Amino acid sequence: MYKFDYYTEKEQHRVIDFMKENAFALIAGIGDGYPVATQIPLGIEVNDGKILLRGHIMRKTDHHLAFEKNNNVMVIFTGPHCFVSSRWYTDPNMGSTWNYMTVQAKGKIRFLDAQGTFNAVKEVSDKYQGTAAPGSFDSLPKEYIDHMMKGIVGFTIEVESMENTFKLSQNRDEASQRTIIEELMKRGDENSRKIAREMIKRLD
Repeated sequence: MYKFDYYTEKEQHRVIDFMKENAFALIAGIGDGYPVATQIPLGIEVNDGKILLRGHIMRKTDHHLAFEKNNNVMVIFTGPHCFVSSRWYTDPNMGSTWNYMTVQAKGKIRFLDAQGTFNAVKEVSDKYQGTAAPGSFDSLPKEYIDHMMKGIVGFTIEVESMENTFKLSQNRDEASQRTIIEELMKRGDENSRKIAREMIKRLD
């Protein structure tokens, strides 16, 4: 990870909020001599200072088989990112850059039994689909759920270590930061505006 102290968010609640807002994360591990990865939505729970990630994947995929052999995984949460021009610095005679936000969490994946898998699928479905019929998890036919569950396995990951890079031009003077914010807001795309809003939080 590209890491400097001034790019590291020290407030854990901000890091957790970021993870929850960007919960469609990439889980990576090691297969037979090569990396494997998949992107899935995750449930995120904080209890007594411990961070627990929950989700489900398809059985017998390359990543499922690899995670069974080696349960050490990295989960990568990515957020907004955008180009930052050096023209916006008080001293423009230096390279331009890219601002972005990311969290890397490491831990061990543990696969769940049938009831745990059921709960993991229901949790994600209820979060995004809602609990009111039609289309809710509870409204689906039991035969359909039973059939789908045969190809799915739920899991938990207890986070053992975590790093973040919230690269938001913290190494620039305030005048440059304010100009960057102004220029990013002019662009109009959501990524640029999100980065600008995150920069504003750190100036106020």
